[in-house]
Amino acid sequence: MADLVLATLNARYAHTAFGLRCLYANLGPLQACCSLREWEVSARSIDVVEALLAESPRVVGFGVYIWNVAALTAVVADLKRLAPEVVVVLGGPEVSHEAEGQPIVALADHVLQGEADRAFAQLAARLLAGERVAEKIIDCGLPDLSTLASPYPHYSDLDLRQRVIYVEASRGCPFRCEFCLSSLELPVRAFPLEPFLAEIDALLARGARSFKFVDRTFNLNLAVSGRILDFFLERAPLGLDLHFEMIPDRLPVALRERIARFPPGSVQLEVGVQTLDPATTQRISRRQDLDRMADNFAFLREESGAHVHADLIVGLPGEDLATFGAGFDRLWAMGPQEIQVGILKRLRGTPIIRHDTAFGMVYSASPPYEVLSTGALPFDELARLRRFARYWDLVANSGQWRRTLPLLLGLAPFARFLAFSDWLWATTGATHQIALPRLGELLHRHLAADGLGAPAAAALWEDYTGPGRHDVPGWLAALLPERRRPDKGQTMAAAAARRQDRHRA
Repeated sequence: MADLVLATLNARYAHTAFGLRCLYANLGPLQACCSLREWEVSARSIDVVEALLAESPRVVGFGVYIWNVAALTAVVADLKRLAPEVVVVLGGPEVSHEAEGQPIVALADHVLQGEADRAFAQLAARLLAGERVAEKIIDCGLPDLSTLASPYPHYSDLDLRQRVIYVEASRGCPFRCEFCLSSLELPVRAFPLEPFLAEIDALLARGARSFKFVDRTFNLNLAVSGRILDFFLERAPLGLDLHFEMIPDRLPVALRERIARFPPGSVQLEVGVQTLDPATTQRISRRQDLDRMADNFAFLREESGAHVHADLIVGLPGEDLATFGAGFDRLWAMGPQEIQVGILKRLRGTPIIRHDTAFGMVYSASPPYEVLSTGALPFDELARLRRFARYWDLVANSGQWRRTLPLLLGLAPFARFLAFSDWLWATTGATHQIALPRLGELLHRHLAADGLGAPAAAALWEDYTGPGRHDVPGWLAALLPERRRPDKGQTMAAAAARRQDRHRA
C-alpha cells in the first residue's frame, strides 16, 4: 500500500520511465510512502486501474507523453469513476503545452507543466497533508540542476539487465527548429559533471553496460562531451553500448579522435538531419552547414566504428516529393547505417503551426498528430511516403538485406525504392505482418521484373542464410538448387548416424 503512486505507460517493455525516477529521487521523506509503477501502453485500462487501487493511493501522478496520452486518458477516466477521491496529478510533455481542451486534463485535479523534479514533491506534500490546492495548472519553472537528487540509484537490477538505461548530462537545446519541443527548452543547462560521472560509474559497478543519453545536443559543449567520451574510453574493455544525439555539422578533431578510438559498434549516434532542402531548412528556423555535415558523415563512415542513425522528416512546410527525394538521395550518399524516415508531428506548443495557413498544413486530431496533407504533398502522396517509411524499415533498417539492397536502389535510391514501395503495396495491400521468407520472395519478384533475377537470387541467398538459417524457403532453394544446404533436422540426423557408426566400430 502507498499513499503516493507515480505511474506511466511505456511504449514497450524495454523502455524505462526516466522522468518518474527523477520525480521519485526528489521526493525526500515522501519516498517512504511512494510506489513507482510502470506498464506497457498496450496494457488494458481496467488492469492498470485494478493495480493502482490495490495500492490504496491518495495521490497518483501520471507521466503523459504523445505515445501514451490516449491510453492514459482511459486509465484516468476509469480511475476517477471508481475512486473520485484519489487526487490525479499529470505531468510530462503532452500536458505541458496547450492544456486547454485536452480530455485528460479535464479529468485531472492538477497539471504540472515543465520540469517537475521539485514541484511534484512540493505539491504532493501539500496534498498528503490534507491541504486543498486551488491551482489546477501549475508552472514548475526551471529547477537548479545542481541541487537535484540523482535518479540513477532507482534503476533496479532487473532494469540494468533487461531495459534501456536513460541518462542525461544536460537539459535544453540552443536551436529553434520549429517542429521540435526542444526548441522551447531554453537555456541549455548542465548537471555537475563529476558527480554525474560518479553516478554512471556506480551503474557500471552494478553491471550496466548500455547507456542512452537523452541530451538533445550531446556535442554542443565540446569540453563536456570530450570528458564524457574519455570517461567511457577508459572503461571500453567492459563492452559498452552508448547512444548519443548529436548535431550533424559539429564534429571537431578532438571529438573525432575520441569517437574513432571506440570499438566498432559500441557508439550509436542519432543525427537529426530532418531535411536537406535549403529553403525548407530556412523556413523552419533550422541552421546547418550541409558541406560540413557531409564531411562529418564521411569521417564517421570511413574512419570510425560508430553506427550512425540519421533522421529525415516527411511533410515539413513547403517540401514536396521532389525536394524530399533529392534530400534522401543526398543523405544516402553520405553513408549512414540507418535512415529513419519519420512523418511530421504537430507537437503541442511548437511554433510549426505558424505555417498552417500559408502551406496548407492539415494534421490528424488524434495522437501522434501526424501531418495528413500539405499544400506541397497531397494526402495520397503523403500516404505513399508513409508506406515508403514502413517498407524502408523492413528492408533497409532491419539490416537483413544488406547484399540485396544495393541492387534494389541502384543509382537512384529514392525513386527506385519508392517504385518498389508502390509495387509492394499494390501486390500485398499490407505494411505489417509480412514474414521474412515472404518479403524475400517479393524482393526477388520485383528485381526479376527489372532484369536482375540472377544477381538478386545470389544476394538473397547470402542475406537469408548468412545468420545461420537452415530453413531455406522453397522458392529460394529452387532458384539456386546447387547451393541447397541440408536443413537443421537433416544435419542432426546425419550427425546421429555418424555417432552410431563410430559406436558400432
